[in-house]
Amino acid sequence: MSIYQDILSRTELGRKQLAVLVDPDKLLNIEVESIAINAAKSGVDYFFVGGSLLVNNELDQCIKTMKANSEIPVILFPGNNMQLSWKADAILFLSLISGRNAEMLIGRHVIAAPYLKLSPLEVISCGYMLIESGKSTAVQYMSNTMPIPSDKLDIAICTAMAGEMLGLKMIYLEAGSGAQYSIPIPMIEQVKQNLTIPLIAGGGLRTPEKASEAAVAGADIIVIGNAFEKNSGLICEMADAVHKAPKII
Repeated sequence: MSIYQDILSRTELGRKQLAVLVDPDKLLNIEVESIAINAAKSGVDYFFVGGSLLVNNELDQCIKTMKANSEIPVILFPGNNMQLSWKADAILFLSLISGRNAEMLIGRHVIAAPYLKLSPLEVISCGYMLIESGKSTAVQYMSNTMPIPSDKLDIAICTAMAGEMLGLKMIYLEAGSGAQYSIPIPMIEQVKQNLTIPLIAGGGLRTPEKASEAAVAGADIIVIGNAFEKNSGLICEMADAVHKAPKII
C-alpha cells in the first residue's frame, strides 16, 4: 500500500495521525537519533523532513539516521527544490495556493519534475496554505507571500476547495514555524467540512491539548516541530493526545 493510500484509509476510519517535522539545520545527528527512537516508541505515523533553508548539507544523513532507528515513513517537506533526496520514501509536492507567487504555485515544480520522475519517491501533491499566526514567519518571508488572515474563514474555505478541485491530494493549513498562534479551531472545522481529501494542520501546536483540539476539529494529520526540539520526550504525550482524540459525531 502506498503512503497516500495508507493516509486515506486511516482518514476514512477517523484515525487521527501525527507527523513529526524534523529540520536538519536545527538538530545534531544525536538529537535526530533520540527523536527517531522516541517517535518509534510513541507510535508516530510519519516524519516530515525539511525547512525554509538547509545550509548544513545534512539532509541525507538526517534521513539515514531516522531510518536506522525507526520504520516510520519519511516524507520530504521541502522549502525549495534543492531539498530533495532519494533516501526518503515520499515527498509532499507543495503548491502554495494561499499566495500569488507563481514560483511557489508551479515554477519550482517544473524544475523538480524531471528529478522526481526518475526518483523512487512517492509524489503526493498538496495544497499549502499559510495562515496568519501573530508574527512574521520564515516561510512567509522566503515565499514572498502574504498569509490568509486568521479571521477570513471564507477565503480559507474557498482556497481549500479550489485546491481539491484542481486535483491536489491533500490540504495543509500552516501557521508557520515558531507561530505565535495556531490555526483557529473554527477555520479547521469549516475547511474540513468542505473537503473530501485529508487535511493537515501544523504550526503553534505546542501542547498535547492544542494538538488534540486541532484533531477533534477535523485535522486528519497533526504536525509538530518546534514543540519537541528541546524535549523529545514530549513526542509521546503528543502522539497519545492525537491518537486518542475523540471522533466528531
